[in-house]
Amino acid sequence: MGRRAVIGILGGMGPAATVDLFDRIVRATPAETDQDHLRILIDNNPAVPDRTAAILEGGPDPSPLLQAGVQELARRGAELLAIPCNTAHHYLPEVQAVCPVPILDMIVETAKHICTTHGDGCTVGILATTGTVGTGLYQRALEAENLAWMLPSDAEQEALMDAIYGPQGIKAGAAADGPRAAIQGIGRQMAARGAEAFVLGCTEIPLVIGPGDLVKPSVASNQVLADVTVRRALAPR
Repeated sequence: MGRRAVIGILGGMGPAATVDLFDRIVRATPAETDQDHLRILIDNNPAVPDRTAAILEGGPDPSPLLQAGVQELARRGAELLAIPCNTAHHYLPEVQAVCPVPILDMIVETAKHICTTHGDGCTVGILATTGTVGTGLYQRALEAENLAWMLPSDAEQEALMDAIYGPQGIKAGAAADGPRAAIQGIGRQMAARGAEAFVLGCTEIPLVIGPGDLVKPSVASNQVLADVTVRRALAPR
């Protein structure tokens, strides 16, 4: 087996999503022994300010810690970086500008995957934080792949944010049943309005929503990121 790239994960946004990406990379790696797996460096820094609050409310800027994190991972030997937070990709251009190694773009890769698996013109329901929605990251990426998109209504988006951030939400470590039921309800309503597939555009959502849990097919952005990370790390160099 040829030389494999060392992977760096800039995590902590949130910690459970970081663990989930690590697990997905391990599962996606074609390995029969421990030695067949990839070397992975993880910087799990939950001190990074909330990205949605920064974008929508003028909260503390997360970019200095994001920049410092990728630089530290590169210094430690990472050759390919992944960030398991969709909203953090709003800062990707300025973070990549100070990083000497490539950072994978989870949002662009997810849009490409949806186009490949669901075809041109598919109407994709975007399930993401209000920060991600407000930046237009997924809207632009989907349009670049000739895909139509649909957003939740204001009430649905509020319910989605509560499922993620609320006291009984995913980030609070609450039982999965409540957030899962809420997101499934949002999916049913959006499907009734024409959504043909869903992008799980917040890395917390796939912690409670798996394949087949929504009324239409769904694509987990963190699974796409894991698959692309493994392919790039194993590519001949």
